[in-house]
Amino acid sequence: MRPLGRMPVAIPNDMEDRSLPKAAGLVRLPAHVAWSPPYEYDLADRRDLRCAYARVMTEGLEADVRHYIDLDILVDIWDELYLSPHVRKRWNNWLAERGLIS
Repeated sequence: MRPLGRMPVAIPNDMEDRSLPKAAGLVRLPAHVAWSPPYEYDLADRRDLRCAYARVMTEGLEADVRHYIDLDILVDIWDELYLSPHVRKRWNNWLAERGLIS
């Protein structure tokens, strides 16, 4: 049972498939992810990138994570992301199990 109001953390089974197309440049996140401003992020800007990744990792569905989160970029910015403890724990475990972080 998940705590009331807390979305399950979505990590697609094919997250490691680096051939899947990923969002780049200026993006507008879907309303179910970015339900308050800002809605648009420039993924070429590291600050915007961190904010967009945190929102998608916290609020996104599997399709959102698959489209917006690039695994190599995620590993690069992992230590810079501000995530809720339950989101960080789930992703940290997933990344560590695959040897992507220590």
